[in-house]
Order: sequence, then structure tokens, then C-alpha cells
Amino acid sequence: MHIRIIRGQNQIGGNIIEVSTESTKIILDVGIELDEKIPDVPLVNGLFQGEANYNAVLISHYHGDHIGLINNILPNISIFMGEKAYNVYKTSMEYLNNDTVEISNFFRSEKEFYIGDINIKPILCDHSAFDSYMISLFSKNKKILYTGDFRASGRKSFYSLLKRLDKVDVLITEGTTLSRENFYSYTEKDLEKNAVETIQNNNYPVFVLMPSTNIDRIVTFYKVAIKTNRIFLQDTYMASITAIAGNNIPNPKDFKNVRVFLTMPSNKNYEILKSYRDKKIGRKGIAKENFIMCVRSSMKSYLEKLSNEISFNGGILFYSMWKGYLENEDMSNFIKFMENKGVETVYLHTSGHADVNAIDNLIKRTEPKYIIPIHTENSKWFEKYKNCEIIYDNQFNF
Repeated sequence: MHIRIIRGQNQIGGNIIEVSTESTKIILDVGIELDEKIPDVPLVNGLFQGEANYNAVLISHYHGDHIGLINNILPNISIFMGEKAYNVYKTSMEYLNNDTVEISNFFRSEKEFYIGDINIKPILCDHSAFDSYMISLFSKNKKILYTGDFRASGRKSFYSLLKRLDKVDVLITEGTTLSRENFYSYTEKDLEKNAVETIQNNNYPVFVLMPSTNIDRIVTFYKVAIKTNRIFLQDTYMASITAIAGNNIPNPKDFKNVRVFLTMPSNKNYEILKSYRDKKIGRKGIAKENFIMCVRSSMKSYLEKLSNEISFNGGILFYSMWKGYLENEDMSNFIKFMENKGVETVYLHTSGHADVNAIDNLIKRTEPKYIIPIHTENSKWFEKYKNCEIIYDNQFNF
């Protein structure tokens, strides 16, 4: 088998990986670079330009640094990903009036299938993106495991996942957190406990700044709302995502204490709001309730109007995202805006990526002969595994 790292080595994000045999060519993820406003599409013949020359593209999850170039994939190349992940991606893109690609090939965890002479086994894992997968590839008695992005701090059992993993020849693994000094991975349950302790005796407004597609975090703060006797407020964008995720995900259609508010008037948003009937709520209604409101930095105008209905003074804003986003001007201005309203900012976040213990446990379980670090700025960390050969070249045959 042949492995070529087209992009994503010695950097975080932008994964594009080729795995091939003499008769089959597969791509793992098609990510854009982090913070790219205009995507840089690599000149990969047969994938993004020329005539299609790949059998399939397998998408581990819906974050932009793994799926961002999906619209650039040539026609006639099959695309696979988790069905729930695809629905979240499609709903998000359509809400934002972005183009989407229609696909009908969906992963089922641990349900194997063939692409050419390569056996594929997707394995559901925990990440800050819903319905994320590791991907096992097996051909001619040689096995590769691509981790995508994963963690051990979410609501799915990491040790249950480890039991389902086989020994492999090659491990292509992320190492996002390996360049972060003194990194400690709190669990989602830790966040829930800390948030409850922070606000349980506080009847002032509570706000949460988090990505609308981080389903685990939505579940965490919904549980906080229940334990502190508050309604849980989602804007029409988040509500569209939680509604399509469905099942046990807190959404306004199925959960009585989840309510929907509208921040950006438009015909489309009004139609979405109307579909929730008695679950919709306006500013005057919000002002009468104890609540946790999910917000974004683009909501300043709406929150200014809400502050005329209810004082924010003494309130809490949970910042539940990567701290690096605070360097963004819109984000820092939003934080200042809320603090000027008398709202205290409390940092409460855990990464979507594996810490050193999770990566170590994964390596001990899979016992790879070769490790190819990806999605990391600290590949040298892996050199402590003396029984493995660390591959730094972007092409490898075995």
C-alpha cells in the first residue's frame, strides 16, 4: 500500500491524505487551511482538476479543516461520511446560503465495505464534531488506521472505543494538543459540574458563547440549564442544527424547555421560527424567564435590544471555545460589549482533541509498526515510541 500526505503534515488542519494500491485510490478528508477566507485548492490531478482518477473520498467529520474542499471534488468520485454528520453539515451550509454537495454514501460504525481492493471500516469516535469517525483501511494483509480528530474527554466511552480497535501496521494520527504546554483535558462532565457551581445561586442572565455545531457542548449546557432550573435558548440557526441531529440531542421540537429566538429577520428565518409554534420566544418573553442563552459574536445588535428589556448586570458569559479565537477582532469586541453591560466572562472549555494520555493509550492498543503524525506541530513527540518507526516523509510504501 502507498500513503501520500498531500496536505496536513507539520501543521494543524487542512488534511488531505491519499491511500492507494495498484488498482485503487482513496482520499481521506479534503480540508481547507485553518482561518482561510478564500480556500487554497491544491492542484491534485484526478481529484480537484483534470479527469476523475480517485475511487472515493472518505470524510472523517464536518469541520472545515477536514471537509472544506468538498465542493471542489470532481464529479464521478464517490464521497462517504456519517449520515448525521452530513445532515448537520448540509443544514449549516444551507442556512448560511452556501453551496452543498449531495451525497448518499454513508458510514455505519463498524459496518465494513469495499472500495476496489481496500476494505473500509469506519469506527465512531468522540470529537467536538457530531458523528465523527476513525477509518480503518485493510488490503493484502496490511492495515492502516486513520484517526481523524478524536478525544477521550467527551460523553462517549474512550475505553470502549479502544477495545474495538485492532493492531495495525500504520497509524496516521492527529496530535493537535502536543504543542500546548501543560495541556490538561477536562471532560464534558467537568464543564457541566463547574458551570452548575458557578450559576446555581445566580438568577441573573447566563449566556454561552460556543459553536452551534458542537453538539456535545450543547448537551452539556442543556444539562446545566436543567440542573439550575433555566430554560435553554437557541437561535434559529442552532435550532435548525439540533433539530436535524434529533434523537437525544436537545432541540426545540422534542424538548419542552428548549425555546427558539430570532436575531436576524428574514423570510427564511421567520419561516423557521414559525415552524416551532409554541416553542418560539421574543425578547419580552425572555425577560420574564431564568435562562441560558446560546449566543454568537454576531448577535450584538439583538443583545443590545434585549438589554433594554432586562438588565445584564451581574450576568455570566461562559466562553466555551478555543482561546485563540479571542484574537479575532469581532470576538474581542463582543466580549468587551458584554463586559460593558456588566456581564462577567468565565472561560469554560475543553478541547475536541486528544491529550497525551489518550494518544498514548491509542498507540499502546494498536501497536503500530509505523506512525505518521498529522494535524500537529510537534511530530517529534512520537519518537519516544522506540518500537515504532516515525515517518516524516510525505510519501510512504509498505
